[in-house]
Amino acid sequence: MKLMKWFIMLVFVGYLFLWVITPTYVFKKTWLVRVRAHTKTTYFGTQGPTMLLYTLPVVFMAVVGAVYLHLRKKANRNRDEGEKEATDNNLNIWRRPMIIKGLGIVTKIELAFFFMFIVLLVWSFVTYIHLSFAKITPQSAALYGEKIWEAKLAAVGLQFGLVGNICLAFLFFPVIRGSSILPLFGLTSEASVKYHIWLGHIVMTLFTSHGVCYILLWIITKQTSELLKWAKTDISVVAGEISLVAGLIMWATTFPKIRRKMFEIFFYAHHFYIVFIIFFVFHVGISYTSMMLPGFFLFLVDRFLRFLQSRRNVRLISSRVLPCETLELNFAKSQGLNYTPTSIIFINIPSISKAQWHPFTVTSSSNLEHEKLSVMIKGEGSWSKKLYQVLSSPNPIDQLDISVEGPYGPISTNFLRHDMLVMVSGGSGITPFISIFRELVFTTEILKSKAPKILLISAFKDSSDLTMLELLLPTSGSPIEFSKLELQIEAYVTREKGTMTNDKKPVRTVWLKPKSSDGPITPILGPNGWLWLAAIISCSFAGFLLSMGLVTRFYIYPIDKNTYKVYSYGSRGALNMLLICVSIIITCGAGFWWNKNKNAMESKQIQNMEGATPAGSPSLLFNMDRELESLPQQSIFQSTNVHFGERPDLKRMLFEQKESSVGVLVCGPKKMRHEVANICSSGLASNLHFESISFSW
Repeated sequence: MKLMKWFIMLVFVGYLFLWVITPTYVFKKTWLVRVRAHTKTTYFGTQGPTMLLYTLPVVFMAVVGAVYLHLRKKANRNRDEGEKEATDNNLNIWRRPMIIKGLGIVTKIELAFFFMFIVLLVWSFVTYIHLSFAKITPQSAALYGEKIWEAKLAAVGLQFGLVGNICLAFLFFPVIRGSSILPLFGLTSEASVKYHIWLGHIVMTLFTSHGVCYILLWIITKQTSELLKWAKTDISVVAGEISLVAGLIMWATTFPKIRRKMFEIFFYAHHFYIVFIIFFVFHVGISYTSMMLPGFFLFLVDRFLRFLQSRRNVRLISSRVLPCETLELNFAKSQGLNYTPTSIIFINIPSISKAQWHPFTVTSSSNLEHEKLSVMIKGEGSWSKKLYQVLSSPNPIDQLDISVEGPYGPISTNFLRHDMLVMVSGGSGITPFISIFRELVFTTEILKSKAPKILLISAFKDSSDLTMLELLLPTSGSPIEFSKLELQIEAYVTREKGTMTNDKKPVRTVWLKPKSSDGPITPILGPNGWLWLAAIISCSFAGFLLSMGLVTRFYIYPIDKNTYKVYSYGSRGALNMLLICVSIIITCGAGFWWNKNKNAMESKQIQNMEGATPAGSPSLLFNMDRELESLPQQSIFQSTNVHFGERPDLKRMLFEQKESSVGVLVCGPKKMRHEVANICSSGLASNLHFESISFSW
């Protein structure tokens, strides 16, 4: 497996090197000419060499990466890696967090890669400009009826577009939720969204500059008729304008103030990416688009698989209703579905909104709870508040249609490598720590292995929020002990002064009656999902190549003869996009339906979850007393110190930990995250190791 990973990394380095040399004269006039001479055929034309150089390496990495992840999963190395991984002081220095204005919390490794990427863009732009300006002379400008400054302005505009294409080539990789490439670098799609944001801003800055340069040139030179030009076998200006407008609509809604206050506008506006990509292909042609194709191709595979998974309603067993406007939803899941702590699941409830999908961090442990998956939802937005009202009413509904996508999470976690874990949360930021805690309970009580000590520092606004601590342990099944796990909880109620009272509202459990058509949450491609993904990617890409080759050879070539001067760029692009979509739909559909039938056999063995409630019991059960009387819940309360009217002194509490390796995790408001990151990066305590986690609630 190590050899496979190193081989993938070698291909990745080669792929990056290809982008470094792409702007150079040697590549264009020597290497690319030789490649085209040996690979240009009547089946693929000039598109073939481009796909060979820019698309095939990424598809290869995705396929081999999926096989690698399958072998790694089968070897069950997740837990062992956490125990065996040594702490490298030099590497830890690079992992220390930094707070950069505009970028947020980043590690030195991330900052170094970001800097190198910017260097790549600058290098490409300067090289393109140098080569293009060298060709601009009074004679060459006069040949096209231009002045030198006009030719240079057009060249600058063109180079902005070419450099923007580099960013576009990487733009979709961070948002592929089921990616087989991101885990190779220890990344998840949720944690990589920030890279997508960075790339998106750079892409739109460059493409906007590209458009502005040409618009200014045509206005100044009184050639505004160019703005309405749709060339049959050349660059289509109108298509580029439509693509740019679609991109600007998306870009305008991504800025924090708009995204946070008007999320629905941001959500719906982002669907303009379809218009953006389609007209981008029409603008530059499919042959050139092949340079940016691999990221979008893999995104389409992932997107269609998610679409197929979301078509079926899942079985909601019960909901724990907390007095702090918080819910814990408990779903049935197949035993073959395994996931890691801090995984994310996307939920859609048509009765609240048919279009909205919201991500939530999974709070359950697939090792500890084999037939149940849980999420915690805090009523902080309009969608979640409506859901809380539905389930907390005196006469709650007994059926709720829900669809899900996921779960998605890290391929492994390395929390066990630390001697101690300090988990700092603010409000509902405790969510990802619930799954970590339950996983550590499994480690100590079931596997009988050693787990790190746990210090949970939680800040809440009101005392009613303290009931979130009761979600640390599941309620279903036999009582779960954690006597071997060293736990200390320091809870801070910041807006109240006083002591604990017994007049708080009880936690309630609402049992629901799923429909017969509802099924448990299952792995979208079965237990061997990574192998199926490798097969789908390779077969869909091969199917596209085969169909594209046949269409080109027997339909386009007789018309165009590979001159690219007869057959329309737009028609060629439309045909290629259609063939890509058809190949993906066929292969994804076949893989999904095969595994769906296998999962259906397992689902029949899962009893109707209505039987989970005692016979004749009401649909609304008040089980607070039973929970309080259980020994595990008593242990939680005994391990908790509650502080009223104050905030935690995080600097003091972190520096007090003397274990040789202390993993520090934080989830909460931006100010809290930055405070913890600053403490860990100060260098005053070398044993503090800031751990990055992804979360949603």
